[in-house]
Amino acid sequence: MIRTNRRKYNEWITAYLFLLPDVAGLTLFVFVPILYALYISLFDWNLLSPKVFIGFDNYAQMFKDNQWWKSLEITFIYAIIYVPLLFISSLFFAVLLSNFKGKFMNTVRTLYLMPFAITSVISAVIWIFLLDPRSGFVNKALALVGIPHQPFLGSITQALPTIILVLIWINLGYNMTIFLASIKDIPADYYEAARMDGANRWDAFRYITFPLLRGISVFILVVSTIGSFQVFDQIKVMTGGGPANATEVSVLYLYKQGFQLLNMGYTSALATMLFLIIFILSIAQLKIFSNKE
Repeated sequence: MIRTNRRKYNEWITAYLFLLPDVAGLTLFVFVPILYALYISLFDWNLLSPKVFIGFDNYAQMFKDNQWWKSLEITFIYAIIYVPLLFISSLFFAVLLSNFKGKFMNTVRTLYLMPFAITSVISAVIWIFLLDPRSGFVNKALALVGIPHQPFLGSITQALPTIILVLIWINLGYNMTIFLASIKDIPADYYEAARMDGANRWDAFRYITFPLLRGISVFILVVSTIGSFQVFDQIKVMTGGGPANATEVSVLYLYKQGFQLLNMGYTSALATMLFLIIFILSIAQLKIFSNKE
């Protein structure tokens, strides 16, 4: 009995020692910065002069900041378009590739995953050249079918949809790979039984594949939503928020307030609000899409 208890105690100690680096990293680089941001949001501070306590004035200013609400509106529009398109396209290609086997599937999967392996800045620079209004490859391809040159990133109406398509191109392979791995885990007996009952491919997807992907679907939806509200680097490189602030999403507005105008207290208040929005949306998605007992 004593040996059993000692062994369990040693196992617990070993488990906590393995968890310690991750817990320390989360505490140091996630929880402490969040708490410090909440603290800073109560001050007027420009990094150069001493902090001045102003209470909730930064939050009051936020509700009067039309540019902040405009950036939040652009972020919501981006998320509403980006998340469903990424989800549907990832699931479609995953189901399509699940019907192939061998080297062909591995090659195609690698090709789809390659954009995700490229750093965000490099991928953004590549697309800047591809979308150049005068000499870009995309406009040259459009000219071959009689479509005139398009401004893309230089257009108020085209810039945001163009960025959405670029980011779908970047993240499609990653989500597709996750879906594909989950599809491969579904027992083949289910599909054989469905075929014996006269089910076609659409019936098999509707009644077998999609329901059994519910858990991973919720994960991808939540992660994609969080990522859509945190998008920054590609937009910063490709448009800088332009033209005419048409692509100035919330995180980019935070960046300008914090690192260009040095309004660190106000920026912390904005970051706190954005954190609350992401947290509420994530909880709502989990409540809506998760399995109910």
